[in-house]
Amino acid sequence: MDIRQLKYFLVVAEEGQITKAAQRLHITQPPLSQQIQLLERELGIQLLERGNRNIRLTEAGKALRDRAEQMVELVKLTMNELQEVKEGVKGHLKIGTISTAESYLLNKIQKFHLDFPSITFQLWHRETKKLLELLNLNIIELGIVRFPHDVSRYDYVALPDQTLVAAALEIGSNDSKTICLKELSDRPLMMLRRDEPMIREYCQQAGFDPYIFCLSDDIMPLLFWANAGIGIALIPSSTKNLLAKFSLDFKEIINPGVAVTSAVIWKKNHTISSAAKNFISML
Repeated sequence: MDIRQLKYFLVVAEEGQITKAAQRLHITQPPLSQQIQLLERELGIQLLERGNRNIRLTEAGKALRDRAEQMVELVKLTMNELQEVKEGVKGHLKIGTISTAESYLLNKIQKFHLDFPSITFQLWHRETKKLLELLNLNIIELGIVRFPHDVSRYDYVALPDQTLVAAALEIGSNDSKTICLKELSDRPLMMLRRDEPMIREYCQQAGFDPYIFCLSDDIMPLLFWANAGIGIALIPSSTKNLLAKFSLDFKEIINPGVAVTSAVIWKKNHTISSAAKNFISML
């Protein structure tokens, strides 16, 4: 018993005549009659009472009709659902992200959700090295990581550069939205551990060795400490709103400006889901 036979049987049951059913199905009468007979032999029971002109369903035929309608509808729904998964309209998207990209990711997820409301998500928050491990193990499909990093094994889309900002309860006495890097000399600076080499190099180019008070793998402690007045956090600009309730002062660092770059990466020469492809296309 296959789905085609069930569809044929349902049309015969609706039309009440083999001839009309064959016309509706755009096939000749003999093949249709043969399929119904094969179905009866396979099930070992008579489904139709055949008259001179019309046919009637037996009790077994009526029972099969009810079940066949459900099965045909289920197959239709399943095919539609599989097509939606193929097109990336349904499915799951597994993304890993560094903490400093969360604000950027949230904005993109909001837009993506409007276009693909049936896609569900699983998120992992890790540092870049751990995200690469998850990607290589196929636990995640996409990773948002910090550059510079060796990405020769991956395809990627570079995200817009983010300038670094200084965050503290009070930075300087003027109302300027910017601050020169040299003005931070001798101030207790707090930063992400991965940013230390870059920031130290920029400071030395500006003519001073930075007073690095705290290094952290997570940005949240830096914001908490800055809000407690302990030091000045140097953070990517997109993370300013992570703690909106705090009264931190933010100033963009200039002369020289300091920027960080992130990227969305995925395994090269590896099949990814249609949902992931649609997310990449949106970027």
